[in-house]
Amino acid sequence: MTTFDKRRDSFESKFAHDEALRFKAGARRNKLLGLWAAGHLGKAGLDAEAYAREVVSADFQEAGDEDVFRKIRGDFDAAGIDQTDHQIRRTMDELLIKAVEEIKTGL
Repeated sequence: MTTFDKRRDSFESKFAHDEALRFKAGARRNKLLGLWAAGHLGKAGLDAEAYAREVVSADFQEAGDEDVFRKIRGDFDAAGIDQTDHQIRRTMDELLIKAVEEIKTGL
């Protein structure tokens, strides 16, 4: 195997690792977001866990975060929860950072 082949394989492995981390972090963020939103919606225990699973599932509708945002926004609007778009998106960003940290530390 040439040096070029080794280098190419190394880049491919890093790319695959980074994509796996991104997927895991996104799924964990969505669960944390679902639990956060469930608290605002007055859900607790098993109801909160079930709602968090709904949020995770919502992410498979389309690429990106808009499907998750729309799920939370729609549920908050339906329940009369006063959270701005900015607050929801900021929470999404903060929880993504938390999710990455948790994955890196093995939590």
